[in-house]
Amino acid sequence: MQMENLVYAIILLPLFGFVINGLLGKYLPKMVVGALATLVVFASFLINVKIFLGFTDHSSPIIVKAFEWFTVGGVQVNFGFQIDQLSLMMMMIITGIGSLIHLYSIGYMSHDKGFYKFFTYLNLFIFSMLLLVMGSNYLILFIGWEGVGLCSYLLIGFWYENKEYGKAARKAFIMNRIGDLGLLIGIFLIATQTNALDYLSVAQNASKFEFDGVVIMFITLSLFIGAMGKSAQIPLFTWLPDAMAGPTPVSALIHAATMVTAGIYLVVRSNFLYHLAPSTLDFILYIGLATSLVAAFIGLRQNDIKKVLAYSTVSQLGLMFIALGAEAYTTAMFHLMTHAFFKALLFLGAGSVIHAMSGEQDMRFMGGLKSKIPVTYWTFLIGTLAIAGIPPLSGMISKDEILTALWAKSPIIWGLTLFSAALTGVYMFRLLFLTFFGKFRGTEEQKHHLHESPISMTLPLVVLAILSAVGGFLNLPHFLGEGNTQKLAHWLHPIYVPGIAHPEVEFGTEMILLAFTILMVIVIFFVLRNIYIIKKKMALPEEEYKGLERLSAKKLFVDEFYNATVVKPVEGLGHGTRMFDKILNKFFDYIGFGAVDSGRAFKKFQNGNVENYVLIMSLAIGLILIVNFILQ
Repeated sequence: MQMENLVYAIILLPLFGFVINGLLGKYLPKMVVGALATLVVFASFLINVKIFLGFTDHSSPIIVKAFEWFTVGGVQVNFGFQIDQLSLMMMMIITGIGSLIHLYSIGYMSHDKGFYKFFTYLNLFIFSMLLLVMGSNYLILFIGWEGVGLCSYLLIGFWYENKEYGKAARKAFIMNRIGDLGLLIGIFLIATQTNALDYLSVAQNASKFEFDGVVIMFITLSLFIGAMGKSAQIPLFTWLPDAMAGPTPVSALIHAATMVTAGIYLVVRSNFLYHLAPSTLDFILYIGLATSLVAAFIGLRQNDIKKVLAYSTVSQLGLMFIALGAEAYTTAMFHLMTHAFFKALLFLGAGSVIHAMSGEQDMRFMGGLKSKIPVTYWTFLIGTLAIAGIPPLSGMISKDEILTALWAKSPIIWGLTLFSAALTGVYMFRLLFLTFFGKFRGTEEQKHHLHESPISMTLPLVVLAILSAVGGFLNLPHFLGEGNTQKLAHWLHPIYVPGIAHPEVEFGTEMILLAFTILMVIVIFFVLRNIYIIKKKMALPEEEYKGLERLSAKKLFVDEFYNATVVKPVEGLGHGTRMFDKILNKFFDYIGFGAVDSGRAFKKFQNGNVENYVLIMSLAIGLILIVNFILQ
């Protein structure tokens, strides 16, 4: 019973913060609103830690049944929660990083007139995300899935007075609805084929599917379509860079560390289905590879600091899907965790830079900030080195695991993925050098305003920098020993269906691959340093780029292509429908006018005069008699 109460407390605390701030936040001091919103999430994190410490890699899932929801067509659905190794890992990330970003937001949003609304939405998001990962069945996952989509819409368009921000919010909402339809179809198919929706029952019944058969392929592809929308994979990826319209803490929490990883969670949670559909896994791998390469290429020539990080997020999500396609589920979750650390750090660091620059986001007007905001610089440096793959930071270790798994699958795929990793180093070192090195290129007013962020913003940066530095030690490469090195692999082992292959790479080969990767990153660092620090090359306006640089700066014209092939035709159809609607309105208006006019005409005869009625009736009778006489 005590465990049930703890599980309920984890998910109800953020809901409590949402309700209190939503109803009373307008009348409370800002510090009370921010403190309440932060404390409920932090308290939820502490409870998570308590459960985590009592859990082992041999513990069975804990099912907490709240109530019987409904039964239809032989499928019984309970509203309940499943606490196992996977959900605990996600819960720790959501509430741990979530509490840090709530604390950061107190300083970042302190002068915003919508302060209490912002924290209300953040608490609602944490509640929805916890519902997504704690739910014991696919239907509860879907409720949380839609909840985080709603919160994403509200927070992207938080500064709704700017029409472009409103358009970005609508774009995210609509593109996610496309993916959500696929997820819903997949859930319906699971229910009809297995007569169950809870994970444990579906896993038990999964053996009835034909290996790589049409049904299992359709189910897994439908689920993956949902993941493509939420985790911004080709072709549903363009919403994520536009989502940078929201406040920077939103970018860090929703669009880097938590919500966009829901697609990864969905596939790993459904590993018992994907193990039966190797064709779908191949499709996932190629989509992830294409997304990683395309997003990394676009990020090379973006000048908006948050846009660079946005395309980096899309590219890193692609890497996770590549790992999923290779059935390296633990590797994907490991990179999900390390990415949550260093990408949240980078976004919050970018927010600190924007805060110091009075709202400026264009790197062409920054420079020389290293000495002006030292805490931001040093923490941002750690995040940059981690994502680029400098040892022994977390990003290097998790990326090395992905590359090793891919070498065992295909050296060609390994080479293409390595190229994507190289592009990551290029755009991140470019961002670092343009922002923090060289001479200051902003205005005198901005230069006068430059200052380090308050402790509420720098403390989360320091904590995330530490996690980015040491987080990789949770799953060190297996060649260092099978004892306590691969802690995450042992921890997550119980959630996987038996029979998943773990391809091995010879020790010598792995050492050569690792050395080559590290050497590549170091070379990229010094090449970029020579270009942007020694030669002092500056970023150009988009219109001055040529060839491939222009393609990168213009984002491969993907948005223009979607506007021409989807948006404009739909708008044209809407205009056509509106014209047809006007014609129909006119037609029915004329029918109404005809009724009115005919009524006015007959009104002359229906005037209430009895003598006229008698006269007309007599004439009618006479006319009837005459006609009858003639016809006889």
